[in-house]
Amino acid sequence: MIAGDQASATVSIAIAPEAAFTFFTEQIDTWWRRGPRFRNAPGDRGFIRIEPGVGGRVFESFDDRVVEVGRATVWDPPRRLVFEWRNSNFAPAEKTEVEVRFEPSATGTRVTVVHRGWAALRPDHPARHGMSGAELARSVGLWWGDLLTSLRERSNA
Repeated sequence: MIAGDQASATVSIAIAPEAAFTFFTEQIDTWWRRGPRFRNAPGDRGFIRIEPGVGGRVFESFDDRVVEVGRATVWDPPRRLVFEWRNSNFAPAEKTEVEVRFEPSATGTRVTVVHRGWAALRPDHPARHGMSGAELARSVGLWWGDLLTSLRERSNA
């Protein structure tokens, strides 16, 4: 593995894996944070969705505009979801990959996100924000950690 190619974040949520997979995929708009750090839509406009099944789009819709982030490449409820990820500043051929695992735990489900493929982006790519290696992996991991914190808070509500 190339240093800085992937970042990961894990959270425990107090619902069973089946419910966790469904909540992650079907209720993504309720837990995915809003604002310019997380969404393309300004303010509270729009929604984010994951269409079910392999080939399903991961997209954001707002102001009669659809921004496709990627497509599901693995759809294995309630264990695993993998989808392509493209930031809005990616060229059409550029992409990374997000793997989400849902593992039973004593208190519900351990949800782990691994976001990989960053090493394929050129060193001066704007998505890197001037970072590389461990610094980039830490930043991406913290970003996912923030999202997974919201997932935990909303799923336990």
